[in-house]
Amino acid sequence: MSTSRLITCQSIIQLDLNHTYAAPALMDAHHMHRIVMGGFKGWVPDGADAARAQVGVLSTWSANLATQTLLIIVQSRVRPDWTAIPRGALCAPVDIRTVDETISTGDRFTFRTVVSPTKTRADLKQKGKPVIKRLPHALPAHVRTWFEDRLQPAGTPATAPNGIPRIGADADRTTLAIRMLPPVSTDHHKGLKITRAEIRGTLTITDPATFTKTITTGLGRARAYSCGLILTRPTQEQSEAQAGTLRLDVSA
Repeated sequence: MSTSRLITCQSIIQLDLNHTYAAPALMDAHHMHRIVMGGFKGWVPDGADAARAQVGVLSTWSANLATQTLLIIVQSRVRPDWTAIPRGALCAPVDIRTVDETISTGDRFTFRTVVSPTKTRADLKQKGKPVIKRLPHALPAHVRTWFEDRLQPAGTPATAPNGIPRIGADADRTTLAIRMLPPVSTDHHKGLKITRAEIRGTLTITDPATFTKTITTGLGRARAYSCGLILTRPTQEQSEAQAGTLRLDVSA
């Protein structure tokens, strides 16, 4: 059985949307980016290229408008420092956890991810050369196809014949749930509009090393703007098997 070790850090941040520190984050994707990257000052030189990728930062968020709370989950290669967040903006102390897990072939996880799936298209030629445009997938059916193209059935290589990188896991395609989310934008980059989709389902690990890489580096585009982080949880059967208490369901 093939295995791989996943070592990362996750921060769970709960913010009060009534506070001026958090309120702009729902209207400006770059403000959300600044909140996320604010925990990693000093790890790379100011202005360094690909600073987010260097420290392995991925994030996702959800807003509860009924309770006026913003939940941000941040994953990183290093331990962040969140003391710059105003105390009055926090609904609870920041929860920082170290993840150290062995991933094995056949492991099963429920998952949730928010992605920004896109496709490329060759447009009209300029100066004799085609212009390649990147277009978002805006329909659930197209998002489903985009994700299924990245699944990795057992025995298949980590890169598909068409060059698409696979994720190191397969899924029951009939149980995948796709939901389109509101797009996000920012005035920091004029014209930037990020189409987002939430995908939920259950994964079966087929290539632990590739899956670990996918978890740590993210999936798809717009990873600087809270897309691409895959959150996983062992299925009930997986948890019981790891605890040595696997029970057979004889109710059928």
